[in-house]
Amino acid sequence: MRFKRIEEKDIRVLEDSIGRDRISTGISNLKLHSLDQSHHSAHMPELVIWPVNEEEVSFILNYANHNMIPITAWGAGTSLEGNPIPVYRGIVIDFSFMNKILKIREEDFQADVQPGVIYQDLNHSLRHKGLFFPPDPGARATIGGMIGNNASGMRSIRYGSTRENVLQMRIVLANGEIIDVGRRSQKSSSGYDLLRLFVGAEGTLGIVVQATVRLWGIPEESSSILVSFQDIKMASKAVYEIIRSGLDPVCLEMMDSACIKVINRIKGLDLDPYETLILEFHGSSKGGVKESVEFAQEICDSLNCETFLSGIERDEYKRIVDARHFLGEAIRKNHPGRLHTVLDVAVPISAFPEMVSIAYRETKDIDVPAYIFGHAGNGNMHLAFMVEEQNQREWRKVNEIKDKIIKKAISFGGTCTGEHGIGIGKRAYMELEHGRGIFWMKKIKRLFDPNGILNPGKIFP
Repeated sequence: MRFKRIEEKDIRVLEDSIGRDRISTGISNLKLHSLDQSHHSAHMPELVIWPVNEEEVSFILNYANHNMIPITAWGAGTSLEGNPIPVYRGIVIDFSFMNKILKIREEDFQADVQPGVIYQDLNHSLRHKGLFFPPDPGARATIGGMIGNNASGMRSIRYGSTRENVLQMRIVLANGEIIDVGRRSQKSSSGYDLLRLFVGAEGTLGIVVQATVRLWGIPEESSSILVSFQDIKMASKAVYEIIRSGLDPVCLEMMDSACIKVINRIKGLDLDPYETLILEFHGSSKGGVKESVEFAQEICDSLNCETFLSGIERDEYKRIVDARHFLGEAIRKNHPGRLHTVLDVAVPISAFPEMVSIAYRETKDIDVPAYIFGHAGNGNMHLAFMVEEQNQREWRKVNEIKDKIIKKAISFGGTCTGEHGIGIGKRAYMELEHGRGIFWMKKIKRLFDPNGILNPGKIFP
């Protein structure tokens, strides 16, 4: 791709339209927008712009498209596959000033938001209305970034990923045209589903400037459970048996013993250092929730669980969930001087126990710290490594293991990424996973972005 370098005249045109105070070529701002939380190499943009409305975004894209300047959208930089790294430099559009909750439609269980809204801040605003937005990736992610990656998190087994919780969006296309996709109704059979096309596209087809998200009622009753096993195979088999039984947990997370030891140390918890499941059940009555808990205990007991703790106090459960959210950061803190790299496969639930067993076997005897965890209830497994930055032997071994596990997940009918997106890190597996479909994805990309200015270098091999 032959992109144009930004010149002084380009900066003057943009300053005249946007304002000098919201455009920066300063080295500190460029560095801040050069890398995300992944291990992928930093690339500094040439310019950072903070728009305040969709008209400014439209102007920026129209100008960049006419002048062959690459554009990368930026939320909070919390992604893990290099998704917002501006590999071809150009302009980064930072949406932190477009962070307004525009309208809460309480009676429709909906909220209209700008892309820079942090999802925890939205839920904080909703707490007195008995409503919440369920996707919960843990980090302080923006809703725009969550839409770009189709983020999910701990509650996705019940409430789905971001894709299932966005009803309507306003998109700015590469040429500056503004379109609306989706409707505020809960269902539609009208035409092609452009809404879902843009969710998970990582800003390569258009840039979200407004979204209507779906809200849910906070349940009347809930129960929280912690289950530990001596054997990771039994823990992962319990996941399969709980789902197979027809139980409907809101949360079903798995962490191996290495994860538990780290969060005990970093967060000051006192959990048993075994392979651990976190479960949560919601319901409209205490009786219904109690039945679910009892059935889950029967299943776990039959698989020789070490402990089964139910009815955990809300404050204590919150500490455990917060620790699970903090797990990535805790792992990094536990290994100063090493780089964090994580894979994010998802498989059909029947294949989940075997997937975990493979990961355990592959990492059991290596001398690189490794951690197995994930959103087990929907077959989403993470495997994190902490690698010495300059140790090529360690990187080769880790990349071999990651390659083997990703290919195995795809062979099971799964995917190379359950929620982190493709970005830079998973491009090599797109053809293996999608086959001839990648040809049609490229055609869609060229249709929406014929000059290839939108987040170039991402998704496609």
